[in-house]
Amino acid sequence: MAYVIGDDCVMCGACQAQCPADAISEGDGKYEINPDACIDCGGCASQCPAEAITQA
Repeated sequence: MAYVIGDDCVMCGACQAQCPADAISEGDGKYEINPDACIDCGGCASQCPAEAITQA
């Protein structure tokens, strides 16, 4: 089950730097996770200071 980034995203980039699959990119107003590339490791969620990343 892929992770998703909610509207609480503060665009800090901590999640993108942590992603080993390069599945996270800047979107319109928040970062986005490509569900096809996400390997469900959870590294992004543990790095998010806004707790905006959850499992879909």
